[in-house]
Amino acid sequence: MILIENTCISDDIEDQEFVCNLDKCKGACCVEGDSGAPLDEDELAILDEIYPEVEPYLTEAGKKVIAAEGTWTKDWDGDYVTPIINGRECAYAIYDQKGILKCGIEEAYNDGKISYKKPISCHLYPIRVTKYEQYHALNYDRWEICSPACSLGQQLKVPVYKFLKDPLIRAYGEDWYRQLSDEIDERQAARTREHEEGK
Repeated sequence: MILIENTCISDDIEDQEFVCNLDKCKGACCVEGDSGAPLDEDELAILDEIYPEVEPYLTEAGKKVIAAEGTWTKDWDGDYVTPIINGRECAYAIYDQKGILKCGIEEAYNDGKISYKKPISCHLYPIRVTKYEQYHALNYDRWEICSPACSLGQQLKVPVYKFLKDPLIRAYGEDWYRQLSDEIDERQAARTREHEEGK
């Protein structure tokens, strides 16, 4: 593991390779799973505030669920999450012309309507963050529906931490990310030296 400031980062985030392949998975992470996307408490007011700009992008089913439940809700564990439609896709999910699920919030962001891109848990996936009192634990989440992303990542040789550079900077800042990159570079250089010395 890697320790930086108040974060504990799994080795998998350095070692595993991952690049989303929407043509293959069709955005399945927006529909699979037991509840909506996890939300930080400070995101709740943001969702309330931006909803008038986001609503025109959503499906009628999504709008109906949000009208009934609100822009966010709680799951059975008491955690804040996005509402879901009939126990399936996120209420903010929309389908493009290829049948790929995308985020209505992100589409509003891309059109310059809002400055909030999407929930940080979605932006950081496949990293899942567990927040403890003293530190955050960052772990790589293995999910069968993401096997096309693993294959593409291996093909392109893109490790998780590089694929998720922008959301990691959004979550923890540029200095934190620089420290992470430097630490990984040092670890890899040390392994190379050990390998060469062992020959």
